[in-house]
Amino acid sequence: MKRLYEKNELTFSLLWIGVYVISFSLADGLSELIGIEKLITAVVGLALMLGLYIWVLKNGLWEYYGFCRLKRSAKDYLYFVPLVLLVSVNLWWGAQLRFTVFETALHVFSMLCVGFLEELIFRGFLFKALSRDNLKQAIIISSVTFGIGHIVNLLNGAEFVPTMLQSCYAIAAGFLFTYIFHTSGSLWPCILAHGGINGLSVFASDKAELMTNQMIGAGFLCVLSVGYSVYIVRRTKSLGE
Repeated sequence: MKRLYEKNELTFSLLWIGVYVISFSLADGLSELIGIEKLITAVVGLALMLGLYIWVLKNGLWEYYGFCRLKRSAKDYLYFVPLVLLVSVNLWWGAQLRFTVFETALHVFSMLCVGFLEELIFRGFLFKALSRDNLKQAIIISSVTFGIGHIVNLLNGAEFVPTMLQSCYAIAAGFLFTYIFHTSGSLWPCILAHGGINGLSVFASDKAELMTNQMIGAGFLCVLSVGYSVYIVRRTKSLGE
């Protein structure tokens, strides 16, 4: 794996996007086949998360991929309060327990793994590989690729319109997370926010699935992500960065 990374960082990142998408799709299918949702997915997620994290640390890339403290004060990012608002969206219309306690734990853990892996792969591997040549292009491609990647959920039985809405706000959130990582040097705020959004979605009530509410939530996520991104862009420029 290190040899491929050293040879071509972009190919390395694209390979891991493929591995991630295929492995999670197969794991979800196997979990449903054995009758325990997310069981195999949680195992696969844990294996990939630990494997990549250990690989990053072992090769001295922990700071390069953002597993470090912020380079700047949290005050410059409004103490990340906007990220807390993003995380809260899934609970706007109430909360409920839709699975058994065991299955709920598997769902939450799987979603946390997704948050970690997607941030490392899209914000870490892909963005860093692309930014070597063109920073602006890297931010756009990383964000759009991340958002469009959610279309794969259609293959797992997701409905079309909600999936399209998810793809739209994922692009906006992807841009925000990429810029936070780029300017702060740390991937942890992105991982925590992404994991929080995913994890709390497990407890979303049936009302959250109503089309009107989905559109409201998607609109809020897009507006807040874009607005917060603009603030960070202007803030960093005002500080001469």
